[in-house]
Amino acid sequence: MKMEHVGIMVNDMDESLAFYQNILGLELRSREWLNETVELAFLFYPEQPSVEVELVYGGPVENEGIVNHLAFTVENIEAELVRFKEAGVKLVDEEPLTVLNGKVKIAFFQGPNGEKLELVER
Repeated sequence: MKMEHVGIMVNDMDESLAFYQNILGLELRSREWLNETVELAFLFYPEQPSVEVELVYGGPVENEGIVNHLAFTVENIEAELVRFKEAGVKLVDEEPLTVLNGKVKIAFFQGPNGEKLELVER
């Protein structure tokens, strides 16, 4: 089996698409209305096309499960934090944290809907 997608409720589809495409570098696979009130957009990385981020606009917000954060791999976390700060992204961690016996660097930031996101450098 494999990871299929992660769904994120968004307040503004256009703003969220711009963030996930321009800041995180995902590509839009499809955008469509599910019904009169719910719009969906599916994004992916070309290097990992089988896993998608699904943006969901409209409809009721559900509290059925708890997702703590989404993580994205980067090659140079310090450079990405500078780029994010210059782009106005709200950083939770201004500097990367070193974890797992010094083998991994991480930093948290927020998406446009307040979603908790993480950069990981291995």
